[in-house]
Amino acid sequence: MRIILLGAPGVGKGTQASLLAQALNIPKIATGDMLRTAVQEQSSLGLKAKSFMDAGHLVPDDVIIGLAVDRIHQADCQPGFIFDGFPRTLAQAQALQEHQVNIDQVIEIQVSDEEIIHRLSGRRIHLSSGRIYHTHFNPPKIEGKDDHTGEDLIQREDDKEVTIRKRLQVYREQTEALVSYYKNMPGDAPEFHTISGVGDTNEIHKKMLELLQFKR
Repeated sequence: MRIILLGAPGVGKGTQASLLAQALNIPKIATGDMLRTAVQEQSSLGLKAKSFMDAGHLVPDDVIIGLAVDRIHQADCQPGFIFDGFPRTLAQAQALQEHQVNIDQVIEIQVSDEEIIHRLSGRRIHLSSGRIYHTHFNPPKIEGKDDHTGEDLIQREDDKEVTIRKRLQVYREQTEALVSYYKNMPGDAPEFHTISGVGDTNEIHKKMLELLQFKR
């Protein structure tokens, strides 16, 4: 089964992709993972991607698509795969189709912007250990302090409200067009589903499996 998970930053794509990958015994594929692996392996596309990243530029679509196509032709992807937040743009989705990468299922996870901001803006991190807290869901024992060391927690730039709103705007401008693309794709189109990303993680996972008609 070949699956794409769509949704804005903070809807829980990564968590649900990991749960689905385990349940279906197929790999989860995210853009960041592909890039890191390709750079570490020093493949030709990896080195090309690294040159853009080192210069502070976005990696162009043709390199990203090349990495994706290479990845899904590896042995562990033969039973299927889950694209976690990829493709991100209409151009990437069209390029996948041009490369005859057939997708079986597309699942859009929906969460309101205000809920996303609440989720992400509450995150706090202890830099040296990587421990993550949340002001509402997982608060430290002492506000602003790491439970183990007592050191200060920080809020990443990406987790500040103004940055989150900008990321959501980019999603609306670039990635939301994919919903219409996959919903209205002619011919042998994937099945398209929309699911709420609000609620218990395991319950959302069960609903996804039901949508995919997967039985344990």
